[in-house]
Amino acid sequence: MVKMSAISLSVEETVFPLAEVFTISRGSRTESRVVTVKLNDGTNTGWGESVPYARYNETVDGVIETIRCLEPDLRNGLDRMALQDRLEPGAARNALDCAFWDLQAKQAGERAHILAGVPFMGPEITAYTLSLADPDIMRVKAAQHARRPLLKVKLGGEGDLARLKAVREGAPDTDIIIDANEGWDADTYRQLAPVLVKLGVRMVEQPMPAGNDDALLEVERVLPVCADESCHDRTSLESLVGKYDMVNIKLDKTGGLTEALKLRSEAEAMGFDIMVGCMVGSSLAMAPATIVAQGVAYTDLDGPLLLAEDRTTPLKFDDKYVYPPVPALWG
Repeated sequence: MVKMSAISLSVEETVFPLAEVFTISRGSRTESRVVTVKLNDGTNTGWGESVPYARYNETVDGVIETIRCLEPDLRNGLDRMALQDRLEPGAARNALDCAFWDLQAKQAGERAHILAGVPFMGPEITAYTLSLADPDIMRVKAAQHARRPLLKVKLGGEGDLARLKAVREGAPDTDIIIDANEGWDADTYRQLAPVLVKLGVRMVEQPMPAGNDDALLEVERVLPVCADESCHDRTSLESLVGKYDMVNIKLDKTGGLTEALKLRSEAEAMGFDIMVGCMVGSSLAMAPATIVAQGVAYTDLDGPLLLAEDRTTPLKFDDKYVYPPVPALWG
């Protein structure tokens, strides 16, 4: 790792309007408010982005203030590894950590994935997310995206089966994964899971509330279950054994690429399958996550596809894949 000297910091809010209203069980939004960080060593500038999430008691203003409090440390040589102990996992550390990776790649004249020990980067199939809506609307949206190999469907409790049936009618040949966003209980899982398997659903994310998911120990998981809100970093893993089949790694939860890579390695060693997901952010937020996503079971890095506007040099997407970032974007 390149030794860090004094670094100057720039941090600000960036707002991206969404292409259309995005709804999950917790509410709706029309824009994505992100935190953009730049670290400059006098020659090179490293970029990072994070998406503060109210579910974890984060706000844009709070994350920006946390980052600004580190300006003296950065001037005194705080580096990426010291950052891991300086801040808790979350959006503030993520933006800084990813900016450090980008800066170090530029200083070394090498791609970030090489520095991360990932010798080859290829495109990965990414899910496309359908937000929560009435079944008729979700059927139409599914049909519009039926060419995609993987759809992710946001659910919210009552009426979920009707929504899934409508999506399957709209996209009869597409693989489906679903996100219950903590909206089910054990009885709901028992009732829905066998039916969803017959509908071709491959996996459900976080069916029960984090911290109240012990019932999964007693449930026959005929439909694989992925931990999202229940999994943040490596310290989460021990509590997931016997409850979950998969973990969803998001850089805003892990606090950056550094911990995300370690979380993936340890989770795989413990027998968990891996999903790499995202908050609704720009291509700058997705770019580091493409490193973690290489070869995983499911990639869900479609955040930029939900935006009306993106970064100047965005990630490349097509109907199937998300492609690795070009250096002008990140890494």
